[in-house]
Amino acid sequence: MSNSLLMILLVLITGIVSGSVGFGIKLFLDQRSQIASRNAANQQINMAQERSQEILLEAKESSLQFRLESEKEINEEKRKIRQDQSKVDSLKEKVEKQISELDQEKLSVSEQVKFVEQQQKDLSNSRELYAKKIEDASEISYEDAKNILLKEAQEDIEHNVAKKFRLAEEELELKVEDHAKNIIAGAVQRFASDVVAEETIQAISIPSEDMKGRLIGRDGRNIRAIEKATGVDLIVDESPESVTVSCFDPIRRQVAINALNELIKDGRIHPARIESISEKSRKDIDKTIRKAGEDATFESSVKGLHPEIINMMGRLKYRYSYGENVLQHSIEVAHLGALMASEIGADEKVCRTGGFLHDIGKAFTHEIEGPHAEIGADLVNKYEMDPKIVTVIKEHHDSDFSTIESFIVAAADALSASRPGARRDSAEAYIKRLKDIEEIALSFEGVEKCFAIEAGRELRVMVDPIRINDDEAALLAKNIVEKIESSLNYPGQIKVIVIRESRSIETAQ
Repeated sequence: MSNSLLMILLVLITGIVSGSVGFGIKLFLDQRSQIASRNAANQQINMAQERSQEILLEAKESSLQFRLESEKEINEEKRKIRQDQSKVDSLKEKVEKQISELDQEKLSVSEQVKFVEQQQKDLSNSRELYAKKIEDASEISYEDAKNILLKEAQEDIEHNVAKKFRLAEEELELKVEDHAKNIIAGAVQRFASDVVAEETIQAISIPSEDMKGRLIGRDGRNIRAIEKATGVDLIVDESPESVTVSCFDPIRRQVAINALNELIKDGRIHPARIESISEKSRKDIDKTIRKAGEDATFESSVKGLHPEIINMMGRLKYRYSYGENVLQHSIEVAHLGALMASEIGADEKVCRTGGFLHDIGKAFTHEIEGPHAEIGADLVNKYEMDPKIVTVIKEHHDSDFSTIESFIVAAADALSASRPGARRDSAEAYIKRLKDIEEIALSFEGVEKCFAIEAGRELRVMVDPIRINDDEAALLAKNIVEKIESSLNYPGQIKVIVIRESRSIETAQ
């Protein structure tokens, strides 16, 4: 019993001691943890205080920097304002000074106006007085004296105008002549035509007099049948082994020529056969016309033409102007116009197409009334051609041109027509034209002699150097040109050259 009690007591004492020790350890650990937490908190507080001090210091520095920059900007703005104010004050001072000067000038001008008005009044009175004295002294009225002075002034003005006109012409010729020659020479050299001139065929050879009689027929019925079928005049005269075809329409004439050649070759000649052969010849000519138009279009490098226009151009194969084939002439103008346009930067396509079509109206001049240029322009306009091309066709014979392309095509037309061998006139008409040109020049005073050369394309006029001075020579050339233009009809251009020669001769003994 006592042992049990002792054991219980021992256990209790041991438990009490163990609890005390555990409580002490726990209390120690809690105190230690509190100390560590307190130290950490103090450390955080210290760090926060240090950071706040840094932030406060940075804020003070930023505030100071901002204030310094603001003060600098404010000072700069104040400086600019002071400068602007100084400029405004200076400008205001200048304006006020100018206003003052203007007021003074206005006053001075007003005084001068009054002075001038008084001078004019005095001058008018003096002029009237002097005019009266002059009239009394010279016995010439004021109006007569005025007319004399006006005449002298007019002569002086005409002299000055003539002089300036001559100088302007010389200057223009120096600048333009060489360039124009180079362009034209280059175009002509780059294009070489293989045909110069052709002549319309009118005479038909007959192999024998027997064939000629068969061609005439009984009582001339075959001749009447041919004329009725082809629309030509068939002339049978005393000429041996030949008949002559006459018709103003070149296509009908060619139909008749082909039909006659076929009839003579075949030998069967009677009205029914004549009608059949004539119809066949007409169809063959239509094919030839179409082929000629296509070949000419290809040779001219013209594109985009309506088939009807190509067919119209083919009709020109049988049309001649002064012995020159119009279709071949059109091909030449197309090439020359395109070459010159490429040299000066004009529209090459317009010049090529316009040059090719410029004489298309000649295919219908005997069917439609009016100038061939207007007829051609109206024809191509119906097929919605480029308006520039229509203008070129319409203006190619005008003296005033609305476009540079019109001028180029007109120049190419004249160049093709006027070159040696291109066209032929009758000898009588040729000689008469030259005489008329020379007579016009000889009708002017001071002209001693003149010569029409270069097939009438150049007129050289020799003048009396005593009666005609250099300035008057320039006016004389202009007057001769104007009279030629108003009095004569001529192809191409006529260049008038007035030559004034002065000679001083001394003899050494």
